[in-house]
Amino acid sequence: MAEYDLDGLRLVLPEDLGSAGIAAKLASGGYERDEAAAVRMRLKAGMRVLEFGAGLGFLTAIAARIAGPANVTSIEPVAAMLPVIRGNLERNGLAGVDLRHGAVAAGVDDEVEFVTVESYIGSALAETDQTGTLVPRADLDALLEEVTPQAVIMDVEGAEIGLFDNPWPVKPRLVVLELHPKRYGGDEIARIFTCMAKTGLAYDPGASRGPVVVFRRIRRKGRRAEG
Repeated sequence: MAEYDLDGLRLVLPEDLGSAGIAAKLASGGYERDEAAAVRMRLKAGMRVLEFGAGLGFLTAIAARIAGPANVTSIEPVAAMLPVIRGNLERNGLAGVDLRHGAVAAGVDDEVEFVTVESYIGSALAETDQTGTLVPRADLDALLEEVTPQAVIMDVEGAEIGLFDNPWPVKPRLVVLELHPKRYGGDEIARIFTCMAKTGLAYDPGASRGPVVVFRRIRRKGRRAEG
């Protein structure tokens, strides 16, 4: 079982759950580098955080370190990753995160199908011609209303499609989102930006980099965006 030191955090990933590509990024420090930079730049102490797609718990740990573990709720679709995430949080003194099994996705079904792409960390919603593992579906609106997050972190490997069709019922101060342009086109990206604008958030160029886009709550004219 390989152990890595990333951003001052000790992270363990069992070899059977990762891949050579993921291991190389962890060893070089490139794993989720842009997402981590955005979270460190904009997240504030005490903010309530709702994370979709925890992976091995790296961003979860960064969010817990800044905001406090009790303020973080994280949703992870791969059941095998849950003990890995808990272990990584505990070895860094960050136990207490509300970690749940589920996959945020559009629709009304109680379950959705997930398939493994590169590794368990890169699992994604199954396409219509694929057969995957059934995972409990997490409803975005219901979770937003339950947690009332001030920050949302979302890296769901393309499952964000359908989650930005309408303004969100709760207006966070901060959204950190990884886009997946290989899975959808410009129309879908435009829909995401439109949804965020209608929810009251503006694109934050200072914290965004490439496909990692950051939005912050719009404040009254003449005042900076919050966060």
